[in-house]
Amino acid sequence: MAATEKDATDNMMKPEKLEAEIKSVDMSEDMQQEAIEVAQEAMDKFNIEKVRFMAFDREFESLRFLQEIAHHIKRTFDERKGATWHCIVGRNFGSFVTHGTLESNCDAARKRSANSMAETKHFIYFYLGHCAILLFKTQ
Repeated sequence: MAATEKDATDNMMKPEKLEAEIKSVDMSEDMQQEAIEVAQEAMDKFNIEKVRFMAFDREFESLRFLQEIAHHIKRTFDERKGATWHCIVGRNFGSFVTHGTLESNCDAARKRSANSMAETKHFIYFYLGHCAILLFKTQ
């Protein structure tokens, strides 16, 4: 095979990179870029853009792919950045996440509830193609 034919074949096999559109973020620039790269890697791995979400018979398969993508992103961030990360991936979901720390004069009950809050500088909500990704870390 000629070099140009091989290059053309290689380019056809590489998935096109989806452009990220950040909707809300409280995260360093480096970590934002890493989140986008890990999400892109997961979407490439699970071929999410090839799944037809509109077809009824594919609905279960689509959900499985979305769960695999979320699992890959969560697991990667747990390994690289320490536990505990949470990831939600989909085309249609609502969310409400409180992130931040409580002031030091909080009572005991509020201090306990802080354990379930997302940490500051560890939150991003963005789109890759038509897929929304919410990634955040809790204490």
